[in-house]
Amino acid sequence: MNVSVIVINWNTRELLAACLRSIYETAGDLAHEIIVADNASSDGSVEMIRRDFPAVRLIVNRENRGFVRANNQALSIARGRYFLLLNSDAVLLPGSLQRMVQFMETHPRAGIVGPQILNPDGSFQSSYMDFPSLFSELLLMTKLSKLFRGPYFPSYPPHRSQETRAVDWMQGACLLIRRETVAEIGDLDEDFFMYSEEVDWCWRARQAGWTVYYLPAATVLHWGGQSSSRAPIKRRVMVYESKRRFLEKHHGPRVARLFDGALLVTSICKWGLWKLLLLLPRRDRSWIGDNIRSYHILIRDLIAPRREQETV
Repeated sequence: MNVSVIVINWNTRELLAACLRSIYETAGDLAHEIIVADNASSDGSVEMIRRDFPAVRLIVNRENRGFVRANNQALSIARGRYFLLLNSDAVLLPGSLQRMVQFMETHPRAGIVGPQILNPDGSFQSSYMDFPSLFSELLLMTKLSKLFRGPYFPSYPPHRSQETRAVDWMQGACLLIRRETVAEIGDLDEDFFMYSEEVDWCWRARQAGWTVYYLPAATVLHWGGQSSSRAPIKRRVMVYESKRRFLEKHHGPRVARLFDGALLVTSICKWGLWKLLLLLPRRDRSWIGDNIRSYHILIRDLIAPRREQETV
């Protein structure tokens, strides 16, 4: 078994079907298996897999166990020499899987390799980035990154994304990892429910002496955030919770506290600005309302632990 392709699904039936078809259509003569872990979908995804893709090894969870725990479930039963983590809203393009596997075969210290990720229309989408730091996160949350680092930050721009290179971390939408690498560094960290888990994995791989590579000759179309878009108000909270967890784990509690303080101040400012936008005449206020509610939850969660400490 060369490759175990692992796909996690939560209510993305049509996209999942396209994803699975792309694997079968592009795998060629690579010996492979497909494992789908379904997180309690209610859109008929499980029935579709059983009917249209009977060869898929299916894990059916009765509750949404999250992206990370579901991936670890699949990793525990995967039989391949390499594991491909592929989002259900991604489509492999011809030759991509073979090129990634061949790259691994010829680069024995390559622990992880990822492809060039494109939008559905073929335009550029961020694929690799530097590891996050307190400074880079401050630039992002204050929107100063666009002024000082350009519109693609923290990604690299298209003209710098056309060559094979060693990188800090690759997008988890499509990521090939060596079995030996997982055996050495461990599974995905289940403290991350969703987001930043691939950043942590790449960090641990590099700390253990493995190299993470970006391979633009392999290409994948990615719709982006289709599962999380079904819970838009919570998405922002989950993103920042995962960023904080990464910073605390790898840079210490002091950096995490500084991140919390900066996030609280910027969130209050953004919440106020969104509230002001309600005063303007608009046809559809649902988008504004979603942003107001998500920042309200974020501010509440940032303040709540402090209140608990004060009462203790």
